Order: sequence, then structure tokens, then C-alpha cells
Amino acid sequence: MRHGRAGNHLSRTTAHRNAMIKNLAASLIEHERVKTTLPKARNLRPFVEKLVTLSKQPTVHRRRLVQSRLGNAAATKKLFDVLGPRFQARPGGYLRILKMSKRRLGDGGEQAIIEFVEKTPKDTAAPATETAAAKAPARKSPAKSKKAAAGA
Repeated sequence: MRHGRAGNHLSRTTAHRNAMIKNLAASLIEHERVKTTLPKARNLRPFVEKLVTLSKQPTVHRRRLVQSRLGNAAATKKLFDVLGPRFQARPGGYLRILKMSKRRLGDGGEQAIIEFVEKTPKDTAAPATETAAAKAPARKSPAKSKKAAAGA
């Protein structure tokens, strides 16, 4: 009999499937965009949306619930510090799945991109990267001259 066998099991054991979903969720929260197969993205969406809903109220109890389900302290911190406040006014639908036209090389599986609907603004990060890029060549040139002088 097939009682209680609903849902896509992704051809994995329960432990492997749960670990894979937790790792994909942590990567999605960290990078805010992940490329994976379409069935994995469809399994991941409700898992992460429930975590985001929990993170909208930053209580200790909810933080512990998310940590127990996610198993990643850095992802839990970002969820409560960045993503929860960002989606405070939204009642649901935090993620979107975009199907890609190319199939995966090897088994030909359908690929998809799963990402958050609202993105982090890049305005605050852009000046920091420009200043770091401008300072990096200035530090490298004296180091090369010291090596050249030591070798001579």
C-alpha cells in the first residue's frame, strides 16, 4: 500500500532529502539566488517561505525554531536581521522560480533559478567595492618592488 507517500521524494532517502533541502535553503538565504533543478526548487519554496514567515517576528522562540529547522547559525542571523524586516509588509509569496531554457548536461534535467522577490539594494555595497578596488593596486606595487629589491 502507498499510504502517506505523497510529495516528490527526489529519488533520495528521507535523511538525504532533508539534508539537501536544509543546505539549499541555507545557500538561498546566504546568496538570495540559487540555480538548481526544477523539482528541487519546487520542494525548497514552501520550506523557505515558512522560515521567512517565522523570521518576521524576532522572538527568541521563533529564532530557536528556525535554527532547529535550518541548522545554520549564519543563515538564521541573516534571516532575522535582513530578510524578516524586508518582507514585514508582505503577507506571503517571498520567492519566485524562474525556469531556464537550457537543460542540465548529463541527465537533461530541467534547471531553474529560485530567488527572493525583493532584492537587497546594491547602492550601499557599490561604494565599498570601488574603494577596495582602488586601494588594492596601490598596495600591490610596493610589495612587488620590495621583492625585486630583495632578489637583486
